[in-house]
Amino acid sequence: MEFIKGEGLPIPIKSWCRGVEDTAMVQAENLARHPALRHHVALMPDCHCGIGMPIGGVIAAKDAVIPAAVGVDIGCGMIAVETDIPAERLEDMRCLRAIHSRIKALIPAGEGKMHQNPQEWTGFEEYLDTKGVDPQFITRLDRHNLGTLGGGNHFIEIQKSTSGFVWMMIHSGSRNLGKRVEEVYQEKAMQLCERFYAPLPCRDLAFFPIQCEDGHNYFRDMNFALKYAFENRQRMMAKCKAAMAEFVPEAHYIREVNIHHNYAAFEEHFGEILCVHRKGATRARLDEIGIIPGSMGTASYIVRGLGNPESFMSCSHGAGRCMSRTAACRTLTAAECDEAMKGIVYDRWHPVTRYGKGKQVLDLSEAPQAYKDIDAVLAAERDLVEIQVRLTPLAVIKG
Repeated sequence: MEFIKGEGLPIPIKSWCRGVEDTAMVQAENLARHPALRHHVALMPDCHCGIGMPIGGVIAAKDAVIPAAVGVDIGCGMIAVETDIPAERLEDMRCLRAIHSRIKALIPAGEGKMHQNPQEWTGFEEYLDTKGVDPQFITRLDRHNLGTLGGGNHFIEIQKSTSGFVWMMIHSGSRNLGKRVEEVYQEKAMQLCERFYAPLPCRDLAFFPIQCEDGHNYFRDMNFALKYAFENRQRMMAKCKAAMAEFVPEAHYIREVNIHHNYAAFEEHFGEILCVHRKGATRARLDEIGIIPGSMGTASYIVRGLGNPESFMSCSHGAGRCMSRTAACRTLTAAECDEAMKGIVYDRWHPVTRYGKGKQVLDLSEAPQAYKDIDAVLAAERDLVEIQVRLTPLAVIKG
C-alpha cells in the first residue's frame, strides 16, 4: 500500500496508487463521505478519473447499491486461454497476419459493428421468463451484438508466455446492454435520492437501498448484463480457437480464465455482509486466478490472488490510463506509436473526428504511451497478487 488518507474524512482512503490525479482524488474523497459506505475506500495502482467514482476503485456499501460505482460497461472483463502451441510455431509474420485476418473476419470489431443475424442464447429467454423484468433491456441490438468485440479499449490478442507458449486473450463486456441498464437505473437513483433528501457528496453517487424495489431490480438486471458479458467473451474465444485451428490444427487448450472487473456483489468483509463495488478492479481472493492486461504493445499478466482484506480482496484491472483519449490524439505521433508496436501484427491507426465538426486526426488513444507502465502497476500491488505468467503480444486486434 502506498498511503492512507484519513484526516477530515468519515472513512479513510487506502491507496495502492502513488500519484493519484487530482480529479480522481476528489472522487475518492466524495466516496469517503458517502452515507452508505463502510470501512474505507480502496484505490488500485491503475486508478484514474471516472464518472462519479475513480476507475480502479473498490468500495463496500451497507445494504445499498450505487449504479455509478459499477459504471456503464457492466461486466466488462477478460478471458484468457493457455495453449500448448510453441510460440516459434507462429514466428512467421505471414502466419500471424493470416490468423489475425481470420479472427477479424469471424468477430465483428469496432463501435456499431455487429453480426448480420440475431444470435441464439438461452439466457435471453431465461431473463424474459423472470417475473417483473422489463423487456426493454433485450433489444434487437443485443441479439446482434452477442459475440462482438466493441470499440474503445477492447481488444483481442495472441500472446507469448515467458515459457514460450501461445496464449489468446480478449477484453470486452456487455456492449450496449450494460450501458442502457446503468443509464436507466442511474436516473432512477438520482430521483430517489432527491425525493428523500439523501445527503450525497456528489449527485453521480446516487444509490438504492437494496431492500427497495428499484435496488432489487438493478441488482437483477446488472447480473443479467454480467451473464451476457461472460457469454460474449466465451463466444469470441470460441471463434479465436476456430481461427487458430485452421492454421495450427494440432492445438490443444490447457486452461481458460473468464472474469469481470465492473460489477457489484455481496461478500463478507470485516465480519459483515457488504455490497462490494469493483469499478475497473478485479477480485483477488486467496489463490484466485486473475488477469491484468497491459496496453497494446506491452505485457499482460496472469496472477494469483493473495486475499488481502485491505483491498477488499481486489487488485488492478489493467495498466490504467495516464493520458486522456483527446490528449493522446493531440500530442502523440503515428511514428512514435508505430515504434512502440514494432514486431507486433496490428492494424494501422485510422482517422477519427475528435475536435469539432469535420476535423479529423489519427486515433492514437489506445497507443501504449497513453497508459501507465504495467510493470510499475504490478510492482505496486505485490501485497495483492503474485505473478504467475508474463505474456507479451504477438498480434493485436482493437475495436
